[in-house]
Amino acid sequence: MAGTQEWNEAHIHPIPGTALRLIAVVFSGKIFLMSQPNCPVCDMNELLSHATIWECVTCGHEWLKEEQADEAPADRVVKDAHGNVLADGDVVQMVKDLKLGGTSQVLKVGTKSKPIRLVDGDHEISCKMEGLTIALKAMYVKKVPN
Repeated sequence: MAGTQEWNEAHIHPIPGTALRLIAVVFSGKIFLMSQPNCPVCDMNELLSHATIWECVTCGHEWLKEEQADEAPADRVVKDAHGNVLADGDVVQMVKDLKLGGTSQVLKVGTKSKPIRLVDGDHEISCKMEGLTIALKAMYVKKVPN
């Protein structure tokens, strides 16, 4: 019948050295190649593909679709207000007065911290200033030379 689209799964091949398999799908006369992992728990290849996860039909295990890179993620570089790279253990100093949320206290320009710790999130620095443990954005501090 003219104008109908046909599709069928043509070939399934395991990719040596990986948990992936290569699937060749023929749709309307065109070949599409797709790779799909095996379940890390039961090693079966009968999977359901959801938007962000794979789900094993056999054992029910679910895992993220993200590609697991062999390389380590790039280290995050945190820079102070003057462009100096900060590291754990550095001492920083305020470059701007900042009112602490929820209190009437203000961190004045020039206030120095105890050694800092870099953390994930939008407030990159965790430190102690004036007896308080606070989280700061790096753009409000400068590195104090040793």
